[in-house]
Amino acid sequence: MARPLPVLLVAVALTAATPLSAAAAAAGPPTVTAGDVRFAHDKLRYGDAGMAGLTSEYVDRIAADAAGFMEPSPARPLYAGAVVIAGRGGVIATHEAMGKAVRYADSVPTELPPDQQIPMRRDTIFDMASVSKLFTSIVAVGQIEQGRIGLDTPVTAYIPEFAANGKGGITVRNLLTHTSGLPAWIPLYNQPTIGERYAAAWNVAPTNPPDTVYRYSDLNLITLGVIVERVTGKRLDAVVEENLTGPLGMRDTGYNPRPALKPRIAATEYQTTTEPDRGMVWGQVHDENAWSLGGVAGHAGVFSTAYDMAILAQTLLNGGHHGRARVLSEDSVRLLLTNFTTAFPGDSHGLGFELDQRWYMDGLSSPVTGGHTGYTGTSFVIDPLSGSFVILLTNRVHPSRDWGSNNPARRAVARDLALAVPVRPAEGRDAWFSGAGDARTATLTLPVGTPRGGRLSFALWYDTEAGSDIGSLEAGTDGGTTWSPVPMELSAGPHRWSSDGTFSGFQGRQWLRADALLPAGTTGLRWRYVSDALYQGRGVYVDKVRISGPGVHFDDQNPHDAALFAPDGWTRSPH
Repeated sequence: MARPLPVLLVAVALTAATPLSAAAAAAGPPTVTAGDVRFAHDKLRYGDAGMAGLTSEYVDRIAADAAGFMEPSPARPLYAGAVVIAGRGGVIATHEAMGKAVRYADSVPTELPPDQQIPMRRDTIFDMASVSKLFTSIVAVGQIEQGRIGLDTPVTAYIPEFAANGKGGITVRNLLTHTSGLPAWIPLYNQPTIGERYAAAWNVAPTNPPDTVYRYSDLNLITLGVIVERVTGKRLDAVVEENLTGPLGMRDTGYNPRPALKPRIAATEYQTTTEPDRGMVWGQVHDENAWSLGGVAGHAGVFSTAYDMAILAQTLLNGGHHGRARVLSEDSVRLLLTNFTTAFPGDSHGLGFELDQRWYMDGLSSPVTGGHTGYTGTSFVIDPLSGSFVILLTNRVHPSRDWGSNNPARRAVARDLALAVPVRPAEGRDAWFSGAGDARTATLTLPVGTPRGGRLSFALWYDTEAGSDIGSLEAGTDGGTTWSPVPMELSAGPHRWSSDGTFSGFQGRQWLRADALLPAGTTGLRWRYVSDALYQGRGVYVDKVRISGPGVHFDDQNPHDAALFAPDGWTRSPH
């Protein structure tokens, strides 16, 4: 007797005990929300791919792919050096350093003499840039948890002077979700004093009413940081240390690093052609506004290491605790991972955390995958569904911001980790896997003969870029010259829905059952997966293929039948 379709072992509850139960009774594909996430209870530790429940083939690619972007392409490397760390289930499966933390003397670029260059180390300290926004958001949500800040309270309740130019309707929630309508940025450093710089932020006029537009803005988090300071009576760096980094033992994380740490810090940009003229920025915050505010601001200023950021990642995957330290409740962590910006498709955002952003999360993307990037070349991604994280820290602005984006590297390491998370076959030892790659077409063809039609069933698993990377089931009746989509019924547990023969997007990372009636005269079937030029999901899997009908019976567990498949780009995969 065939065993039931297995579900990929992910930390998501698709049971009546979760808020998904009400939605599960309705027709439509399954999805997940923050309410469905099951948190772990893992202590971060070093191990290997096997200990992390990951596939070593793909884990081994993570550091290699990160290093590959240090090669000139076409004329310059994406960054001088990097540190990457990734893990699952509390196990650090890879942690590697590569390249140089300090390589250049200026932006020409003039390379420093070899004895003055500093190799990247696993404990190199990086300017985290906008990843700092996560620290501000976490401590702000902690204050919300304690009742000191109201999520829907107007900002003016904490900063009365913020009311200038009609901003009285902006709430704390608007700041955390970038729906305030404030401009993205203004040059605060042009003002002569710190007081006047903050006054310029309070006096800025919004460009849209709140809740009418999503616009990522440093001003939102600068303002939030000051709210934290006013309700606690302490500077933001002290609040972060007392409520987050200190309890978690993140010893290499903070603002304004001591001069003695400079040899461990990755250099950033050589600033002389931009305002202000600072020379090689090294050991001070790169962001000009944060620098002008004394190095401590809500939007930038945090310095950290890959390992410390891994502690933070595991803390969030644990629902707010690590070891004996708890910095947030599970409910508060769920707020970080709840999409509050459904009105703005493509800009999913929790409280401070970006959600489901394939442009740097790639195959780890899901409705509850959270993270952030930093302008200096940093990225932080946590995937609660697989209990995994990947952190890539680079000095991509060293020596110049004009050298380009390191988004391809961010995607590469995220894709490698996503592929390392096993998808167990629905039946037997392996399943057909489409592979994952940009701008490719993969087809899995099966010749059949059903002159009177037939009934097809198979197990389907897919996780693709919605609307852009398309899978399909197609039938031909002329020996393979023309193909047409085959409508099918899909199901997973209590979910039932119809497909026109195509499928795309997120479906809960679990095996689905597919059923279809084949057209009369069908001579062949094929599963086709077509991806566009950018961004990837986890791909498509097909297994447990059965065909029955007058004069035909097919079972892919029969070796003779299994040999009939003609793959082009598909492979048999045990994971």
